[in-house]
Amino acid sequence: MNQPEVVMIGLGYIGLPTAALIASNKVQVHGVDINQKVVDTINRGEIHIVEPELDTAVALAVKGGYLKAATEAVESKNYLIVVPTPFKGKNEPDISFVETATRGILPLLKAGDLYIIESTSPVGTTEKMMDLIYRERPELKNQLYIAYCPERVLPGNVMHELVHNDRVIGGVNEVSTEKALAFYSNYVKGELHTTNARTAEMCKLVENSSRDVQIAFANELSLICDKADINVWELIKLANKHPRVNILQPGCGVGGHCIAVDPYFIVSDYPKEAKMIASAREINNRKAFWCAEKIQNAKLKFELENGRKPMTAIMGLAFKPNIDDLRESPAKYIAQKVLQNSNNETHYIVEPNIEEHKVFKLTDYKTAIAEADIIAFLVAHDEFKNIKIQEDKRVLDFCGINSCL
Repeated sequence: MNQPEVVMIGLGYIGLPTAALIASNKVQVHGVDINQKVVDTINRGEIHIVEPELDTAVALAVKGGYLKAATEAVESKNYLIVVPTPFKGKNEPDISFVETATRGILPLLKAGDLYIIESTSPVGTTEKMMDLIYRERPELKNQLYIAYCPERVLPGNVMHELVHNDRVIGGVNEVSTEKALAFYSNYVKGELHTTNARTAEMCKLVENSSRDVQIAFANELSLICDKADINVWELIKLANKHPRVNILQPGCGVGGHCIAVDPYFIVSDYPKEAKMIASAREINNRKAFWCAEKIQNAKLKFELENGRKPMTAIMGLAFKPNIDDLRESPAKYIAQKVLQNSNNETHYIVEPNIEEHKVFKLTDYKTAIAEADIIAFLVAHDEFKNIKIQEDKRVLDFCGINSCL
């Protein structure tokens, strides 16, 4: 493989699809991941995550010689940083992975290179990385193109949305913005909107915070309806008949490494101003705790009425339907909470999109439905829809699956 045109740091849920997309355009891509197992899997033309069409794209890119994975970066002219940005302490964003990835390519950078961060980041991160680069490599000052361009894709439809969704591109200066614009225009058919790096960083956080607030309204409504003995699903369906009302569907909380995380980036930096955003996070977190309590109460009621402990099915662990991503999943938290309160009871943990889990013993969904006394639907996976359930079973529907039964 000749010197790659693109080096992709991070081969996870966004990095690998992006690398495969670029490579599908017959552009040589060198992907970097610290996990040797991930690297080996990709180099076999296989994938380590569940995402429609990704397996075919990776297999073709590797077979064609346009995609190669390794644990270390090599010299290129375009570097994309697509690594996680987790928390440290009490909901404080941790950009150490971005910094580590940046330090890893410091010796490779040269004048005229393009450096882009795609990782969700607190406002000012791109400028901090620019300062780091120029502090360590002062001879490169004002010789690089540095920009921020967040992804905005939906798991389960990533390969399509990477191409067709609009993108926001913000450079540390105008020439960096234009350089990044030219880069993405080779692969993205959606409209490319230009701004500065700080605005682009905030745009990503605001998009997901807005979604979190809207979901919080639906989740809070579900709590109110439970007390008022009103079917929340019917209520929302009727309310949405209003031409200017569009209430989202409630669930068992909010998960994923976007909506459940990004609002904290704003709250952490602007605690006095971000009151509604902080409240939405509290509501959505509390919904998962509430669901766990509802399951526990149903178990106690069953035992009092039947003189024996119930067998309980926990249906779903992923943070949204039809994916294998468990990051920040409220369903996973609920399952953990239920098992912590277990007293020699039988639980069937179901997640059809993964084969095994290091903590949970997984059960086939058909077996769980047949054996369990209490069935708690946490995620509306396709496999759970249109299932025939015996009338004597207690169903707890936290994701609206009943409308499909």
